[in-house]
Amino acid sequence: MADIDAVEFERRLREHQSDDELRKIQRYFADGTSGVFLGVRMGTVFALAKEFIDLPPAELERLLESDVHELRAGALSVMDKQARRKRTPPDRRRELYELYLRRHDRIDNWDLVDLAAPYVVGGYLADKPRDVLYELARSQDRWERRTAITATAYFIRQGEVGDTLAIAELLLDDPEDLVHKATGGWLRAAGDKDRDRLLAFLGRHAPAMPRVMLRYAVEHLEPEQREYYRALR
Repeated sequence: MADIDAVEFERRLREHQSDDELRKIQRYFADGTSGVFLGVRMGTVFALAKEFIDLPPAELERLLESDVHELRAGALSVMDKQARRKRTPPDRRRELYELYLRRHDRIDNWDLVDLAAPYVVGGYLADKPRDVLYELARSQDRWERRTAITATAYFIRQGEVGDTLAIAELLLDDPEDLVHKATGGWLRAAGDKDRDRLLAFLGRHAPAMPRVMLRYAVEHLEPEQREYYRALR
């Protein structure tokens, strides 16, 4: 591809604008998502990200600086694809990780967090100390707290559930519904890997867990178990 930069990515993306899609997106994100929308299907955004997978970090940051939601989603999709790619060198993985954390101010909705946190953050930290996730879990920013739990998805895939459970414990009193949902969802996934540890966690914390967090966490349990833990509230 001749032009690998943010300007060309945006030009290509705008070719797919649709008023019908814009109305659908605005209904879907009717919860006050920041920024503006072009009206481009996310499937199209992800397909374009695949074409632009070699975008360098400086160009990715230019996309993150945009107020257009689909451009930021495109940047994070490229970051995710680079982080997943086996031949991506360690220096680039570090750059992606540092960019994600440094520009978290531009990663300000649940879908943006979920696009890149598992592989860009969790994947990078897989063989490193994970203290930063505990710092993020204590952040005043709800999206940083969501990153803390969502990044542990990578560890769960490797069969490690300890950090997921520990960070979920820190988030039990979180005031935000979108943090509750992410925490419950990744507790559920942790339980798929280690049911006994999830049950032990629920035995300690189910009475105090936010309703939606508990509902998500027990979804894969047997019906009798689900009813038991829900009754503890």
